[in-house]
Amino acid sequence: MESVLSYIEFISKISDADKSFLLLYKEGSEQSSCALKNVIKASGESEKAKFFSADVNVVRDIHKLYGVESVPSLLVFADGRLTNIIKGCHDSSYYKALTQNILFRPEETSVRKSAKNVTVYSTPTCSWCNTLKAWLRKNNIPFTDIDVSRDQNAAEALVRRSGQQGVPQTDINGQIVVGFNQPRLKELLEIQ
Repeated sequence: MESVLSYIEFISKISDADKSFLLLYKEGSEQSSCALKNVIKASGESEKAKFFSADVNVVRDIHKLYGVESVPSLLVFADGRLTNIIKGCHDSSYYKALTQNILFRPEETSVRKSAKNVTVYSTPTCSWCNTLKAWLRKNNIPFTDIDVSRDQNAAEALVRRSGQQGVPQTDINGQIVVGFNQPRLKELLEIQ
């Protein structure tokens, strides 16, 4: 994994890459150290993708340009375009799977399922929330993300509807799913 010191340097290095990843981290943070260690391990097992890192103590422009407000965050790029942001620290096997999943491009199906209205209620520091959002993106499910740590009214409305305070909670066409209950999510989203 290569360290970059600015946005300009980073962009110049991914101009010819199909797939690239940039870990934004903060030196001295336990979560960042965890993410850095696991991304380094995953990067050693991937031959096709380029991996970069930037310490926000040193690099001041990248996180602002991509709207990243918390670290560690792994930015995922395809053909130089930002396609996903994975927040928090995950196991190296998760990062390895992420590098493999980015190679997968689902074919358009001839029969389109009816569009679902999906809203995810989450917080930036919730690892299950980030896992849920990554899973929705992987399955090409558009969703609205509401950060209940910043929107007290949404948090109160959510408790009134579900009777639960915890996150993640997902509203799919009026049906609430508490936690990352994959079988229930697949059922409501009609995913095989």
